[in-house]
Amino acid sequence: MLDILSSDFFQRALLGGLLIGITAPLIGIFLVLRRLSMIGDTLSHVTIAGVALGFLIEVYPLAAGLVFAVLASFAIEKLRKAYKSYAELSIAIIMSGGVALASLFFTLGMGYNNDVMSYLFGSIYTLDVNDLYMVGGVTIIVITVISLFFKELFLLSFEEDAASVSGLPVKWMNMIITVLTALVVSTAIKIVGALLVSALLTIPVAISLLLAKSFRSAIVLSVVLSEIAVVGGLMMAGFFNLAPGATIVLLLISFLILTLIGKKGLTT
Repeated sequence: MLDILSSDFFQRALLGGLLIGITAPLIGIFLVLRRLSMIGDTLSHVTIAGVALGFLIEVYPLAAGLVFAVLASFAIEKLRKAYKSYAELSIAIIMSGGVALASLFFTLGMGYNNDVMSYLFGSIYTLDVNDLYMVGGVTIIVITVISLFFKELFLLSFEEDAASVSGLPVKWMNMIITVLTALVVSTAIKIVGALLVSALLTIPVAISLLLAKSFRSAIVLSVVLSEIAVVGGLMMAGFFNLAPGATIVLLLISFLILTLIGKKGLTT
């Protein structure tokens, strides 16, 4: 176990996981409160299409995935405005398009499908320096934007109509949240995988909303839980030779189950 902890690949994995452990719940709490939890799944599927295209045209796959995710975030916001009474349609439409494009690029590039599969299920142990730079850059952007617009995002998450009446640029704030989500999702898929990234956005938030007594404490608690799950999941994966993305998410689910049992026990 000590050999694994001292290895460069594990230290890179730990650093990347800790960074995503900060940004995912920071964005996730605003998504959950706005009932947009499924947007993570949508953007992760679109990101996979971008990654597949990156392999096909021989450019940095994660960068291609990030571009696709950001473009998809703009498209989601446009469709949300077009279907105001059926906003969830935007998520379904973009997800369908992402899956279709990914399938097309898979067909065109059969030789690299195994590489793309690592993004579906996560490959945190293969993080390189470029990946860490990208994850670190996204972390700085997310923390900076949320710090600057915390009050506005708070009001928007709880009462969008009130935010609009008070003069806040609701359209742009919505776009900011969606673009930040795209950045986080596109950088997180190599860590936990496209199929699991939504869990990192939502489960720590779900637990914190059960335990926290204020919005700020919910944010802090969700980040702390996420970090514990990342570190614990990586340790378990390294010791028992398991898939790290899966152990991180299953650890979060176990936290959620224990929280629900504890809350039920306190109320009976």
